[in-house]
Amino acid sequence: MEWPYVLLLHGLTGAGRDHWQGWLAHELADAGATVEVPVFSDPDRPSLDVWLSELTHHLEVAPSTAKRVVVAQGLGAALWLHHAARFPADDHSLRVDNVLLVAPPGAGWHIPDVHGFVPAPLDAAGIRRAAGWTQLATGEDDAYLPVDEAVAMAAALKIDLDVIPAGGSLDTRTGYGPWPCVLEWIKNRHTRLTAVPVE
Repeated sequence: MEWPYVLLLHGLTGAGRDHWQGWLAHELADAGATVEVPVFSDPDRPSLDVWLSELTHHLEVAPSTAKRVVVAQGLGAALWLHHAARFPADDHSLRVDNVLLVAPPGAGWHIPDVHGFVPAPLDAAGIRRAAGWTQLATGEDDAYLPVDEAVAMAAALKIDLDVIPAGGSLDTRTGYGPWPCVLEWIKNRHTRLTAVPVE
């Protein structure tokens, strides 16, 4: 198959090699895909404006001849929501094809060194300007995004939602290292996001 260009947006503190984003990057690279895994400035104490500027730069230099996919985790998902809300109506150069938002923090999430990311704007028109397809995945027991808030978020954005049983924040603490369905989703956006297989 012809792989798309994939941009992975990490959350607070970044994503280590054991995280599903690290696994995904290796799987994509091994398959011959072009995958970019930027480390945003000061990932422990992020600045929204700095991260937005860096995201814009990565989109500006992304290949324009291939399909473009963004997979964002945690604070990276909140970053994408801010980006979409500010997306210019007449500029299609930064637009991507598919976006997967994984476990964005809810409005009640608070970390002292993080300012401006939450509550993230829920701009349905901006989401459509920024990407052809956007999908949300959350754990049913995510301490930072209650299911009812995730449902309301998906409804406000007019996007699909997958709720993962016992997924928590869908990170290494709940066993989200290898996560094959995300790789399948990149191949086919109609793939439903499901829990990691039990070994």
